[in-house]
Amino acid sequence: MAVIFDVGHVLFDWHPRNLYARLIPDRAALEDFLAHVVTFEWHSQHDAGRPFAETSAELATLHPEYAPLIAQFGPRFGEMVPGPIPGSPEIVAALDEAGVPLFALTNFSAEFWPPFRADHAALFDRFRDILVSGEEKLVKPDPEIFRRAMARFGLAPGEALFVDDRADNVAAGEAAGLIGHHFRDAPTLRADLVARGLLPG
Repeated sequence: MAVIFDVGHVLFDWHPRNLYARLIPDRAALEDFLAHVVTFEWHSQHDAGRPFAETSAELATLHPEYAPLIAQFGPRFGEMVPGPIPGSPEIVAALDEAGVPLFALTNFSAEFWPPFRADHAALFDRFRDILVSGEEKLVKPDPEIFRRAMARFGLAPGEALFVDDRADNVAAGEAAGLIGHHFRDAPTLRADLVARGLLPG
């Protein structure tokens, strides 16, 4: 059996607050900025394949007073990632060393992905293939992205465990024929992998 990992909140923590808390010292102003300017809804356009130059220009037109801060989102994206989820890189390493085929399916900007992957090459080099939503212009939980991933990875229904932190993505993966694991933390995932015989107890 193969294992397909999500990236954000499964392998790595991520939140715009990690960058903007350093740029906006006032707590109330920071929360307002995150809630109404660089929102998750706005960022989801990058995951769907829209270029940052377009989305940032549109947002700066709506919020000209924040234009310099909006402009930091793309070039400083890596600063929004404080580090890996505790225990997850060790699980990836253990699976790889056990010979388990590893893949990833991530909602991620096609622009932001290459430098991020390069920064964490030691981890991502363990994966046989990684499908990035921004490159496909499809985002989870769209059923088509799961069909596309399984075809590209050469996986038939029932041949892979899909690990994602969002229940709707897990449900969509299961509907496509994957075996779902709703990620909560690394110890729970490791216990599931041991129970399935993918890792030693």
